[in-house]
Amino acid sequence: MTTASLDHPRHPQIHAAPGQAHPTARALRRPHLSPREIEVLLQWLRCDSKNEVAAGLFLSIGTVNTHLARIRTKYRDVGRSAPTKAALVARAVQDGLIELHEL
Repeated sequence: MTTASLDHPRHPQIHAAPGQAHPTARALRRPHLSPREIEVLLQWLRCDSKNEVAAGLFLSIGTVNTHLARIRTKYRDVGRSAPTKAALVARAVQDGLIELHEL
């Protein structure tokens, strides 16, 4: 009997080769976001518009866009592309910056 046959048939477990880390155990590379970038990101994830973020943080819409562009670039540079708001939500949750119930 194989290991996979003991697992759920539709969701077989993935096992690492001897001497290698389990694929899901590998640490995600996190970009270095500044405190202000984190603040802008989290505010944007909780708001409906960039205009709300700008008003709430006393920034121009251009500054909000610049922060978000830099955040996306930093995620891309570590191999974790985040081209959409949904992708940024996923990255923020994965990195422990926010939990789903906070959205």
